[in-house]
Amino acid sequence: MPTAPIYQVKAEFFKTLGHPARIRVLEVLREGERPVSELIGEVGIEASHLSQQLGIMRRANLVQARKDGAIVVYSVANPMLFELLDVAKAILTSSLADTRDLLAELESVPESRSLTPRS
Repeated sequence: MPTAPIYQVKAEFFKTLGHPARIRVLEVLREGERPVSELIGEVGIEASHLSQQLGIMRRANLVQARKDGAIVVYSVANPMLFELLDVAKAILTSSLADTRDLLAELESVPESRSLTPRS
């Protein structure tokens, strides 16, 4: 059976990351493993929705779960995900800084009184 091209696999990976609740889960897990009960409060979504998102993330090997008695505890499967989130933040910060600089430049240019050329 042929394997999918790497660009397709990468696209699926980023598609899995492309949900705000999943990004938030990863941000919370940056501080260490957490039981589901804590994730519900910190991620800020309903338990059923969080369960659905965690299932998607488990199937994609973004997070792993372990049982501690009756409690399910989640952790990130690969700490390099945090590096990826940091790079994404740096890219966004740079882009916003460029936009801010462009806005400042535009605001500093005096407006022309007329749009028609003078003869």
